[in-house]
Amino acid sequence: MSDFALELLNITVTFRSREDHSQRYTAVADTTLRIRAGEFVSVVGPTGCGKSTLLNIGAGLLDASSGEVKVFGEQLLGINRRAGYMFQTEALMPWRSAIDNVMVGLQYHGVPDGEARTQAQAWLERVGLGGFGDRYPHQLSGGMRKRTALAQTLALDPDIILMDEPFSALDIQTRQLMENEVLALWAAKKKAVLFITHDLDEAIAMSDRVVVLSAGPGTRPIGEFDIDLPRPRDVSEVRSHPRFVELHKQIWDVMREEVLKGYAQQLKKAA
Repeated sequence: MSDFALELLNITVTFRSREDHSQRYTAVADTTLRIRAGEFVSVVGPTGCGKSTLLNIGAGLLDASSGEVKVFGEQLLGINRRAGYMFQTEALMPWRSAIDNVMVGLQYHGVPDGEARTQAQAWLERVGLGGFGDRYPHQLSGGMRKRTALAQTLALDPDIILMDEPFSALDIQTRQLMENEVLALWAAKKKAVLFITHDLDEAIAMSDRVVVLSAGPGTRPIGEFDIDLPRPRDVSEVRSHPRFVELHKQIWDVMREEVLKGYAQQLKKAA
């Protein structure tokens, strides 16, 4: 078996303009990214640089224009069945209670209703929502909805967890609680994680490795940093560690120019 849970190999993604099909936009160019089994990898870069595009390629939700995706050494064809995907906006069904939302993936995979409900309840308890299974999404706070979405993703016991800026909409206190919760759950089973974030502090605090992408178009990795901070970590406490400060400076030195480029491109589009 391959040492890598997920490999994006020489990936290029080109989109055609909706208005003029002769015009093309290359979002990602000749990018290779590998995540080992049990490794927590964060990808950071300017807004609009193609971070989520890479995640969708790894999930099998989007086909690359060229390149190859491998999952545990085997070529990915279609949806990545070994991955769970936690979206930026939680994909909870408003007409289903919390426990029913967590159950839905298990039911889809053929788990009998009774067993699915038992597993869903156990996952709600693991994320601190054992007494809230009968609540509907509109009756839950933002943090509670994120916990429900996390339980929904992890209940299927995926070998790879894909996370697209899952905590960006939360207040800082709730966000740090969720970050620590994810780290605790990850440490228990050591799944491969590909985590997309625009927050450099979050990336360093959570990861084994941080990959920096260039500004688009044609984004590509321009830096890769091993995060050698001790584990287990508390995301708020680790920020004061001298090595954290050192890593932050090193990575930001690589990111700074790309963030400015990305910002200039956003202003140009808005003009």
